[in-house]
Amino acid sequence: MSVVTMKKLLEAGVHFGHRTRRWDPKMQPYIYGERKGIYIVDLQKTLKWIDQVYDFVKSKSQENATFLFVGTKRQAQEIIEEEANRCGAFYVNNRWLGGLLTNFETIRKRTSALKRYEEMEESGEIDKMPKKEQSMLRRDFDKLRKNLNGVKNMERLPDVVYVVDTKKEEIAVAEANKLEIPVIGIADTNSDPDVLDFLIPGNDDAIRAIKLITSIISDAILEGREGLDTGASEKPKEASAEKPAKEKEEKTEETEEKKAKETQEKKEVAAAEESTDDLPDEEDNLDEDEDEL
Repeated sequence: MSVVTMKKLLEAGVHFGHRTRRWDPKMQPYIYGERKGIYIVDLQKTLKWIDQVYDFVKSKSQENATFLFVGTKRQAQEIIEEEANRCGAFYVNNRWLGGLLTNFETIRKRTSALKRYEEMEESGEIDKMPKKEQSMLRRDFDKLRKNLNGVKNMERLPDVVYVVDTKKEEIAVAEANKLEIPVIGIADTNSDPDVLDFLIPGNDDAIRAIKLITSIISDAILEGREGLDTGASEKPKEASAEKPAKEKEEKTEETEEKKAKETQEKKEVAAAEESTDDLPDEEDNLDEDEDEL
């Protein structure tokens, strides 16, 4: 069973791509069609990739792997920080510092300085310094806290990197690829899917879409670490101990439900393609298109 429904993907606007004049031909297999000059993402394939990503992240989390969330675009900054903190991942949401991965030892020196400044601030040592030195130190302190606060406790390279926008975070993706760190990313219709190990075809600009997909990644990490079963809170414990005599009947019902679900999902995708009222608004890809004109 999918970890997310087609309906939720549609409501979040995950199916909206970029304008047809801005696309990467490599994304052709993941495009369902075109409507009013905007590409529509094939959500059937998005669902399959989400399931694959969920299983991968969950298995890595069970191995006590570390994760790095990267999203520096305005729409993603707050979401990245919130979801990373929720699942215990590291994050970069302001600006990617070149060499953060490939020159990690140098970055560690800067994170050590950040932690030292925090200790000085807590002890009141900064307030005792001369005004000029205090001003210089606070300027450096603010800069470090803004760019490195999400990775200050990262003692080694992450095991998995998740990025919201592969074009915006191309340096981060390139560094991860060079170090052979698995990269998960949202691939919009203008993205190059070849730079990702695991892609999630969908809208990487709409706030609701970013929130939905990022929360799924966070849930997978939490489930892997806590050993929780998806939906366990919704099902009584007795369900796992039902009699074998009922298993055949349940499998038949599941098959019928699956077929009905697939039929419904196809109808929903078709409805999305035909929709004229739900085209991207101020939160989504059209904003970037107009800004670049």
